[in-house]
Amino acid sequence: MRVGLSGKLLFLTVLFVMVAEVLIYVPSVANFRLNWLNDRLAAAHTAALVLDAAPSGMVPESLARQILASIGAHAVAVKMGNERRLLAAANEPARVAQDIDMRSVRWWQAIMDAFDTLFFCRPGDTVRVLGPAPMAKGEFLEIVLDEAPLYAAMWTFSVNILLLSLVISAITAALVYFALHYLLVRPMRRITGSMIAFRADPENPARIIAESGRSDEVGRAEGELAAMQRELASMLHQQSRLAALGLAVSKINHDLRNLLASAQLFSDQLSSSPDPKVQRFAPKLMRALERAIAYAQSTLSYGAAQEPPPERKTIEVEPLIEEVHEALGLTFDVPIRWIVSVERGLTVDADHDQLFRVLVNVARNAVQALETRGQRDPARDQIRITGRREGGVVVLEVSDTGPGVPEKARAHMFQAFQGSARAGGTGLGLAIAAELVRAHGGEIRLVPGTIGATFRITIPDSAVDLNSRRGERARA
Repeated sequence: MRVGLSGKLLFLTVLFVMVAEVLIYVPSVANFRLNWLNDRLAAAHTAALVLDAAPSGMVPESLARQILASIGAHAVAVKMGNERRLLAAANEPARVAQDIDMRSVRWWQAIMDAFDTLFFCRPGDTVRVLGPAPMAKGEFLEIVLDEAPLYAAMWTFSVNILLLSLVISAITAALVYFALHYLLVRPMRRITGSMIAFRADPENPARIIAESGRSDEVGRAEGELAAMQRELASMLHQQSRLAALGLAVSKINHDLRNLLASAQLFSDQLSSSPDPKVQRFAPKLMRALERAIAYAQSTLSYGAAQEPPPERKTIEVEPLIEEVHEALGLTFDVPIRWIVSVERGLTVDADHDQLFRVLVNVARNAVQALETRGQRDPARDQIRITGRREGGVVVLEVSDTGPGVPEKARAHMFQAFQGSARAGGTGLGLAIAAELVRAHGGEIRLVPGTIGATFRITIPDSAVDLNSRRGERARA
């Protein structure tokens, strides 16, 4: 049988309260037994004083029996010095089952004796009880009692304790149950219901749990769940956009490749023209068309289509940067200064086309950042590319004098559709660049504390581990 959280709480509450009552009952029943015997000794004290004060033989036997009956004893005796004096006696008991010295009782012995009386008392058993004597010269007072009245009184006490424990357990269990149901069970059901509803329709904003405003752990759990659901809904929405984008690009790609192939045929014809300008730009145009066809062939460079592993070889950096300059169209009366500061003869171990795409994407972002200013100033607007070798690692930096990267865009700098700082931007450029750099075992990051924005690209040689290289620098 499946038991809910409420049922388990109710059962455990009753169980624990009963266990607590048992732990209370054990010393209580032992204390009840001692109090019952002390009451009999107190009554025997008074009877002993009366019997001791009367002259010998002056107390009639009938009166002595009445006194003994009033205290429930068979005999009362007192020891004075070496003499043991019997003050009164009724019928001689059949046997004395136990001697109890009330002058010194250990707690554990009292508990054992109490349960011995409860479970091993037989009809007709009597006990001899010793207590302090009321007389000045007496050593102790001794009475002989039937154990049956004590047995009956202890069982009556036990039943009363049991009934009281059941009542207390029921009341406590009900209070604890309703308190825990309100504080824990009901919020847990609400959280569980929200999770089930969100799972059924995760893209529906109405399925996100509404926070109750509690400041305890339950409120924190609600807040974390709400944040997680919002993030999941956003990711699912983004995935839907990516899927739609992939479908749209796939449809466009087929016709685009045909158009680019036609443009490539026309560029082949242009290469035969005797015009010097045409001869100068035709190879570059053909190279650009070849790259465009290769990019279209992959359908989408980020997302479902994966980048091929880099085909690394030693390439010169300066000619590559010049290709990037021409690809961005900055050679034609564009009011942006292009500054290159690269070590002479610098080479890098990388895939030519992939590193070209990295630099194009980063530099295009710089151009777009400068264009957001509106009014152009050739003396102020500039893009600087620097390069140097540090052992087995090549470091390239692309800097601009634009407005910089907003703080809100830095958290998702290299994530598609999230890292764009420009209205209408997709953020794919930096995402593609980061993927290609990581494929080379390198890293790309934004350098803090610079004017505008500076992106540092680190490309290690194929035989160099960038992490170990960084650890060597830290130790040095």
